[in-house]
Amino acid sequence: MSLMSEARSSVDIASFYWTLTNRDTGTQEPSAVQGETVLQTLSELSGKLKVRIAVNTPQEKQREDLRLLNDSGADIRMVNMKALTSGVLHTKFWIVDKKHIYIGSANMDWRSLTQVKELGAMVYNCSCLAEDLGKIFEAYWFLGAGQSIPSPWPPSFSTQFNKDTPLQLALNDTPSSVYLSSSPPSFCAAGRTPDLQSILSVMEDAESFIYIAVMNYLPTMEFSKPQRYWGDIDTQLRRLAYERKVKVRLLISCWPNSQPVMFPFLKSLASVYDPKSKLDVQVRLFVVPPNPGPEIKYARVNHNKYMVTDKVAYIGTSNWSGDYFLRTAGSALVINQTESRSEEPTVQAQLRAVFERDWESDYSSPLTHSSDLTHFC
Repeated sequence: MSLMSEARSSVDIASFYWTLTNRDTGTQEPSAVQGETVLQTLSELSGKLKVRIAVNTPQEKQREDLRLLNDSGADIRMVNMKALTSGVLHTKFWIVDKKHIYIGSANMDWRSLTQVKELGAMVYNCSCLAEDLGKIFEAYWFLGAGQSIPSPWPPSFSTQFNKDTPLQLALNDTPSSVYLSSSPPSFCAAGRTPDLQSILSVMEDAESFIYIAVMNYLPTMEFSKPQRYWGDIDTQLRRLAYERKVKVRLLISCWPNSQPVMFPFLKSLASVYDPKSKLDVQVRLFVVPPNPGPEIKYARVNHNKYMVTDKVAYIGTSNWSGDYFLRTAGSALVINQTESRSEEPTVQAQLRAVFERDWESDYSSPLTHSSDLTHFC
């Protein structure tokens, strides 16, 4: 709502799907009013400003909100990711007036506002960062016109800001090194760090700890047939825990839709714990209590996707399994403020506080090699 109130000329939104009213769930849940308010406000803006929406090709029941916005004046392009990469457009970000941005885990779904635990970042008055995120949006917009993936991408999509040459700017009056990463690699124009490389690089730079909070964590190609193991991230965590004695914490969501195969892999990672050998990998499962009223499908889950180390805050839009980095469109904001001399808390400090609050909370339970998961989720 804050972003929309700032809008004077344009709103660009990249999104997975749109279900901002009770209609999609067939419920009478009062908290859906927040989603309905967002939809109504955006439809009013669509008649006044330039509103563009790049969205994953939707199922029929997810088209109603988009029809309303289109009828109100929004320009909508559906990106057929299934045909392009056999993945989905899973990104979630907003760009307003080419100077304000939101990026994070929340879908354009009323449940994301009231029934699901989400985390994202807002950056105001930062045209250089908004312009760079705009290049990722323009790639979706290009592909939404029915184009095939160019190789290489035209120069207008390229960036000079990446893990090796981040953008230097002040965020909250604090010197910051910042860049945006993107997935899959085939969507990355010259200069853009692919999201997986960004994650591995952030881990590589950590000196004392790596804290990760994601809904799904699987060292597999989650949606591939035949089944394929994919150990890039898992191997990196084990290596850093062993070689550098980095403290690793994973806070993973547990809910009725969790894949059973995820837990043996997490137990395996949690077993890399031996104080005598200075191995310190721990896993906890986070359970959001059920709604007191009627059950709402695909709700009550910790949906965030972020990592924080002693140096860096990484806020993304992808779950952590192979398909999300190799076939699915996602994006992430990476911020390093280790040079900070400011009194303001850094983004890294804020994100660490969120993680530690959740890790220590009553909603979080340790997962060990011997945990009985029968009634866990």
